[in-house]
Amino acid sequence: MFQVGIIGAGRIGKLHAEHIQRTSMARVRAVSDVNMQGLDTWASSLHIPVVTDNYQDLLNDPDIDAIFICSPTSTHATIIQEAARAGKHIFCEKPVSFSVETTELALQAVYEANVMLQVGFNRRFDHNFKKVRDTVQGGVIGEPHLLRITSRDPEPPPAEYVAKSGGLFMDMMIHDFDMARYVVQSEVVEVYAQGANLIDPKIGELNDVDTAVVMLTFANGAIGIIENSRKAVYGYDQRIEAFGSKGCISTENDRPSTAVISTSDGVMIDKPLYFFLERYTQAYVQEIEDFFRSIQGEFPIVCDGNDGLQAERLAQAAKESLLTGRPVKLNHVTVLDRKCL
Repeated sequence: MFQVGIIGAGRIGKLHAEHIQRTSMARVRAVSDVNMQGLDTWASSLHIPVVTDNYQDLLNDPDIDAIFICSPTSTHATIIQEAARAGKHIFCEKPVSFSVETTELALQAVYEANVMLQVGFNRRFDHNFKKVRDTVQGGVIGEPHLLRITSRDPEPPPAEYVAKSGGLFMDMMIHDFDMARYVVQSEVVEVYAQGANLIDPKIGELNDVDTAVVMLTFANGAIGIIENSRKAVYGYDQRIEAFGSKGCISTENDRPSTAVISTSDGVMIDKPLYFFLERYTQAYVQEIEDFFRSIQGEFPIVCDGNDGLQAERLAQAAKESLLTGRPVKLNHVTVLDRKCL
């Protein structure tokens, strides 16, 4: 039974805590957050014995085996390095940082400490997307030619969030960059981005876009297209299509039911599930269970530090392409070219 410390008790930190407490593999021993208001009551309801406003208490606790980093992105890299030096295995929400160089330093600390790091790209664990990946990798559709990823949120985030998020490419599309690499299993060698402000003027005032399309060229010759929107009035729109030399596989949105009502007035089906907490509940549970299984040695980390690094590099390239209006070429030789990451 692994003992876990959670740093950051916002929405995602509390979500992970609740899921951990329901598994048979781990328990949350301690949680830390700078905002202590109501934290004791919430922790008590989940039978979490230790609550503190100093995350160092968790790193110094010899009974804690793994740290979940759910604090703001600006703190991730520092805490990763400190947790690694403390000998803790690490689960870190995406992105690791807003800077490729900062992320590389954090991964270096993980490598030197010989601990495990999993990055929270939960969509790899989604039943629909994993089926796409397994089908492509199994050769069922032949050589991959085209990949299309659609990702649209039901509502734009508040301006206060956008200001600290790193922008659409680093905050939202980074999930899709990771999914593209996961499905095609080839590195991206060129990124070309187009973006616009069509939804919320406040996002434009923060020098960000709310609508974007990015074209990816993979090393194996395949082409990928990712489209993002911060507002889809009908719900959370999450779809993938992979087309290859022998066929195609695509996924539709998850809905509250698969019922189809057909009358003289029309044909009606349920709207997609409204938000990511509903849509990816199963994926969130699976990713933490797989993290603990990886620590036990059952299989390698499904989404490791290098995956986090490469997704950040694609987000950075997309931002550069948007600003310059030109495609950005990438190479993948880094100082951390090690399988352990």
